[in-house]
Amino acid sequence: MTAPDQQGSHPPDYDPRAFPPFAVTVDLAVFTLRADRLHVLLIRRGQTPYQGDWALPGGFVRPRESAGGAARRELAEETGLSEATAAHLHLEQLATYSEPDRDPRMRVVSVAYTALGPGLPEPRGGGDAADARWLPYGTQGPLAFDHDAILADAHRRIGAKLEYTCLATAFCPPVFTLGELRGVYEAVWGVELDRPNFRRKVLSTPGFVQAVDGPPKLTGGRGKPAALYRAGGATALHPPLLRP
Repeated sequence: MTAPDQQGSHPPDYDPRAFPPFAVTVDLAVFTLRADRLHVLLIRRGQTPYQGDWALPGGFVRPRESAGGAARRELAEETGLSEATAAHLHLEQLATYSEPDRDPRMRVVSVAYTALGPGLPEPRGGGDAADARWLPYGTQGPLAFDHDAILADAHRRIGAKLEYTCLATAFCPPVFTLGELRGVYEAVWGVELDRPNFRRKVLSTPGFVQAVDGPPKLTGGRGKPAALYRAGGATALHPPLLRP
């Protein structure tokens, strides 16, 4: 294949029309905890195809836009989350989905992202989304396109990363109790953890959490007020915190 010239322009024998066109989109699996339960952000499609069906937020990448930039833009446009809220979400690339017939309109390759945040506000539909809601994970029913597979992959990803990274703190407010942190693991993994054992593992892991000076937090239970913590400087857990 002839290489481009030094200015980066295409060689004279290159014709882009010789290749079939395709589009690039982004899809977002956004998770938060509401009432101690894992929720996923979904939009109801306002246009064909799959008009009226629930789907993940997302859309087409513009010509002068990166996939990451498109993900944050679509998140704000389709859900009504403010740019400031979207900017503070933990956002990471999940995978690329490129099956030829995944979109009935044309060949579409999607770059999927997963995003996490604590206490995210109630969304509202915008752009080509007729509605937007937080739904408890596992109750959403069939989704448009291949979004069921994307959502399942995203859930597996965060569940696995909770074992060997400090990702759980991305679900927590800036200051939290160990009970709130434990609730993240229980909601994502769908299991109940032993409280003393969890506390011991967290506090014995260097850099996982950092104690916060100040009065403890009343949690509403019968026990004494709980101590407060913030995320520590570590990113990986050594040893990992394995699910039961």
